Amino acid sequence: MSHERRELLRSLTQGGWHQQCPVTVIGAAVMDMVVSADALPPRGGDVAAKMQGFHLGGCALNIAVALKQLGIESRNLLPVGEGPWADRLRDGMARRGLRSDLPVSGEDNGWCMALVEPDGERTFISIDGVENQWQAAWLERAAPVAGLAYLSGYQLSAAKGGVLIDWMLRLPPTVRVVLDIGPRIDVIDAALLQRLIRPGVILTLNQREAQHLGMRGDIGHFCRGLWRRTRQPVVVRCGAEGAYYHAGEADCGWIAARRVRVADSIGAGDSHSAGLLAGLALGLTPRQTMMLANSIAGYVVSQPGGDCAPTLAQLLASEEA
Repeated sequence: MSHERRELLRSLTQGGWHQQCPVTVIGAAVMDMVVSADALPPRGGDVAAKMQGFHLGGCALNIAVALKQLGIESRNLLPVGEGPWADRLRDGMARRGLRSDLPVSGEDNGWCMALVEPDGERTFISIDGVENQWQAAWLERAAPVAGLAYLSGYQLSAAKGGVLIDWMLRLPPTVRVVLDIGPRIDVIDAALLQRLIRPGVILTLNQREAQHLGMRGDIGHFCRGLWRRTRQPVVVRCGAEGAYYHAGEADCGWIAARRVRVADSIGAGDSHSAGLLAGLALGLTPRQTMMLANSIAGYVVSQPGGDCAPTLAQLLASEEA
């Protein structure tokens, strides 16, 4: 597997592949404050923590950063408002050659404190801002007509998430949606979840989310059932075990994870989703797409913060080290 993955990365790095369809990224841009602590505090307790730094954050912004690094052009519908956090975001995005295609006004962006424990596990405390105040007027002329679109369950489950859900359900069948339902799956209405699992939707889940949707043992059987409803790839990410995908009866199976020393798991799922979007946009096979996604996720969890996605050259160098 590692040899096959390196050969794929060499081919991508040499420029033998080109973007074949447009990519639209919809969701949140926030600032992440990352701190490390030996353990989470008990209720009413206190722990000493060490500041690691500020990073660009938010699932959609993490993905936009990763796509830019990989040479994939994307249209970024990320609400960036007015205030000190919004100013930080604009500056940080500009330094990376990014901008929001959805500037808004009236409120500042939110921020997130990420508490990282010694094993790399992270716990988030999120403060919402304008990125979760979706309005139909923002999206009236923003719908893609073809290609790929990314959406996160973080925004779909927000107070104004219904605006995004209605927008998503009206997208034409020429748009394939990569949907990362995310950890707030348990606050999304069950009937609504079933409406979201529809033809044209590429589902990417972690184990907990898959279990919430009914996975009880046989991961292949579970993914096959969802694929029959969406007719698009279904992905279940299983951390160090790798990821399972189902893209058809003869195109499914496990893809091994990269073996790395974990710094933290911030952005692991986002970077994997970015790899899926990049592979699909480049016209890779589902298996090749999964290898790319696993490789990117492995690189990101070996670095602090979630905004550290590699270029293809960096990715290949890390695989060959």
